Amino acid sequence: MSGQGRELPLFPLNVVLFPGGPLPLRIFETRYLDMVRRCLREETGFGVVCIAEGPEAAGKTSFHAVGTEAKIVDFNRLEDGLLGVTCLGQQRIRVLEAWRAEDGLNLGRVEDIPPEPGMPVPPDYAFVAEAAKKILPELGELYAQVKPGYEDAAWVGHRLAEVLPLSLADKQVLLEMDDPIARLAAFAPVIRKAD
Repeated sequence: MSGQGRELPLFPLNVVLFPGGPLPLRIFETRYLDMVRRCLREETGFGVVCIAEGPEAAGKTSFHAVGTEAKIVDFNRLEDGLLGVTCLGQQRIRVLEAWRAEDGLNLGRVEDIPPEPGMPVPPDYAFVAEAAKKILPELGELYAQVKPGYEDAAWVGHRLAEVLPLSLADKQVLLEMDDPIARLAAFAPVIRKAD
C-alpha cells in the first residue's frame, strides 16, 4: 500500500451520496455495526461508494472510484431491532486503492477531492433553484438536517441529483462533475419539461 491519501472504511451501496446530502441507513451486518461503533468512537466518517457490479449485501462487489465521505449525525434502535443511522455527506473522495479486511469490511486509501467553488445560481438557471425550493420541503424529515443553500449552484445541483428519478449511472456522472453550472445545465431540460 502506498503512503498517499488516508485510510477510510468503505460502504458500497446502490446509492450515490452527494456532499451535504442525507443518507438514512439500516445496519444489520456485524462488519458495518463494528464500523459504525468505530466511527462514533473515533469521530470519523466512512466512504459511501456506488456499486458498479455485484450485490449490495454480499461478498464481492466492484464500485466506482469516486464517492462521498459520510458523517454519522444520529442513530437509534429501530422497531425491527436493527440499528438506524442518519448520515450527512461531507466531501467527495477518490478511492486510490481498496482491499477487504478479515471481517469482510471494505477499506480504502482515499484522497479528498477539492470542494467545488462556491458560486451563485446564475439568472439563466434560477428556475432550477425554484424547482428545488418546491421539491425539497415535500420530502419532510429526510431533509430536516440539511442546511438550505438555494442560492448556491453546487448545493442546488447536489440536492436535485439526489431526489430526481435518475439512474445510478447518471447520478454517478453528476457526482463526478466538477462544474456546478454544468450540473445545473444538465437538469434544465428535465425541469423545463416538468413545468
